[in-house]
Amino acid sequence: MSRFLLCSFAFVLLYPTAIDLYLVALPQIAKDLAASESQLHIAFSIYLAGMATTMLFVGRLADHVGRKPIAMAGAVIFSIASMLAGASETSDSFLVMRFFQGVGAACCYVVAFAILRDTLDDKKRAKVLSMLNGITCMIPVLAPVIGNLIMLKFPWPVLFTVMALMGLAVGFLATVVLKETLPKQNRTDADKQANVQESLFDRFFVSRVVFTSLAVTAILSYVNTSPMIVMDTLNFTRGEYSTAMALLAMVGMSTSFSAPILLSYFKQKTLLIASQVITMMSAIAILAAHLNGDSSTLYMMGFVLISMGFSMGFGVAMSQALSLFSRKAGLASSILGIAQVSCSAFYIWAMALLGVSAVMMLFIALAMGSVIGLSLIVLVPNQHISECHEEISCPS
Repeated sequence: MSRFLLCSFAFVLLYPTAIDLYLVALPQIAKDLAASESQLHIAFSIYLAGMATTMLFVGRLADHVGRKPIAMAGAVIFSIASMLAGASETSDSFLVMRFFQGVGAACCYVVAFAILRDTLDDKKRAKVLSMLNGITCMIPVLAPVIGNLIMLKFPWPVLFTVMALMGLAVGFLATVVLKETLPKQNRTDADKQANVQESLFDRFFVSRVVFTSLAVTAILSYVNTSPMIVMDTLNFTRGEYSTAMALLAMVGMSTSFSAPILLSYFKQKTLLIASQVITMMSAIAILAAHLNGDSSTLYMMGFVLISMGFSMGFGVAMSQALSLFSRKAGLASSILGIAQVSCSAFYIWAMALLGVSAVMMLFIALAMGSVIGLSLIVLVPNQHISECHEEISCPS
């Protein structure tokens, strides 16, 4: 089991690494490639578009050819795209390579969740996915610090060399350590019937697709706008920004690692509601900071609440969505991923196109996500599991 958890965690980490590691270099990249701030927003959306496009078919492919070959291919694509992105001399070539970075990251991302669905039962998966949030939060903790240290000695292309090396490490794990988790068996009539019963249009599954998509849109809006808010509006230096982001990400990491403990005492629904209330409080704090002369204290309070809200609810919601599927685990993971990255990419692209400020882009994402999220929790209960099962730690 440890090999599956190690590989799944490593596969997922490619996705945030390609987002967080180069954030400290945004001003320098814009200068060297003669790119505007809106183009940098588009580069973020292009990466997510690469993920979404790939997820249209890679989940179904993973359900047929297996998890291992898809992960291997994704790691190779990610590594090559990273090297070429670092070698870009124009904004257009940089955008193209960002797209293919998303293609590689998507392959590994989908496979990671499919492996967890293959190997864990519902109870363990909710806790492991919450812990996975904690592992994922290590990237925002480490990436700005590592990125800043690299930028002190080297030009920004070296950041993409580091991403390429990480892709090679993931490829090694996929090739040598990972064992195939997709059962090798002929499809019987019963199997086909099970596939029919696992509907992607299930009301509860659709609600969790929407819920997690809005959550990812909020957290990626935070990641995308934080350099502008912290370095441009609050006038933090690159080093101060890196330190602040690392400390804030540690809040999310601590919350994620606490979630499995909380699941032993509280229902999943309780944690989901708490996560959305905290997210709503973060929106209020961000708006208050903006209206009070861009208060750094209120901004940081809002950022802390963003990290807590996302980390508390996302893993639980993902586990609930995947619990409905066994034969279509890869496809279900793809649908979740497509919705999450498409929603995020479209939102960030639309806000940039409309010229919405970084602060308002973040506020709208947080407010919209928390209101709709709370509505979905209340209006669409999980009818597929018993109350005892939802509580996770039920008496035997």
